[in-house]
Amino acid sequence: MRLAFAGTPEFARIALDALLAAGHDVVLVLTQPDRPAGRGLKLQPSPVKQCALAREINLIQPRSLRLDGRYPEDAAAARAALQAAAPEVMVVAAYGLILPAWVLALPRRGCLNIHGSLLPRWRGAAPVQRAIEAGDRSTGITIMQMDEGLDTGPMLLTGELPISPDATAATLGSALAVLGARLVVEALARLPTLVPQPQPEAGATYAGKIDKAEGALDWTLPAAALERRIRAFDPFPGCTTDFAGASLKVWRAAALPGSGAPGTRVELGPRRLALACGEGVLELLEVQRPGGRRVAARDLLAAA
Repeated sequence: MRLAFAGTPEFARIALDALLAAGHDVVLVLTQPDRPAGRGLKLQPSPVKQCALAREINLIQPRSLRLDGRYPEDAAAARAALQAAAPEVMVVAAYGLILPAWVLALPRRGCLNIHGSLLPRWRGAAPVQRAIEAGDRSTGITIMQMDEGLDTGPMLLTGELPISPDATAATLGSALAVLGARLVVEALARLPTLVPQPQPEAGATYAGKIDKAEGALDWTLPAAALERRIRAFDPFPGCTTDFAGASLKVWRAAALPGSGAPGTRVELGPRRLALACGEGVLELLEVQRPGGRRVAARDLLAAA
């Protein structure tokens, strides 16, 4: 099938690889502009851009797709490129830009989105993180026909995955990426016979974009809620707390029974770092000082 593809992170790159391996003709790739990253803040191409360049696929990086927006010249150039590409279907995976009506209407057989949840639960930008944070026992992938709403279009295929007790956004996201890649290839193969199913409104929830400020650990919350948030925010933006006068990132922790004034240290034994919460105690297991690397909390205490 003649496809356009829009995506940016590794989650999307895995889907693009699968579409190419399945023999589809990807004639145009859209991805976000290069962003500064690393200590030197050098501009870095997205994983999808790297894949497109390696496969010599026509690539565009518009800052916006809104013809009446801040970058109308980008949107106009993108429309010209999509019209010239004339895709049958546009596949979208974690692209990062909202598709306006003109994009949705351009492919002859519409736009398919690979969404990282079982819709209508966790519509929005951060479904993987919010599922872990909420303590969901399972999640999955929905292949949906896109409309002008926020992840409200009819569903074509779904696949479910359990969420393990130690899942992080990184590990769960990787598993969902593989599932999403398989399902979108299957959906395209079965597209003529698939019957779109409207989403039920019952059970709809919104997965708001992650704000860095959410990473500050609030010790008045239950320990179990903080432990889930730590896993949900790994690798971005990470959770932080103050320790010995410096900001400390917490990458792994365990919720334990116990009590104390929220935020105060609880003695569990030598070389164990635990703090009281609004309910229970949180033992910090893996941490990181500013400019350092991830280390076991016991090693941090030994070096203090």
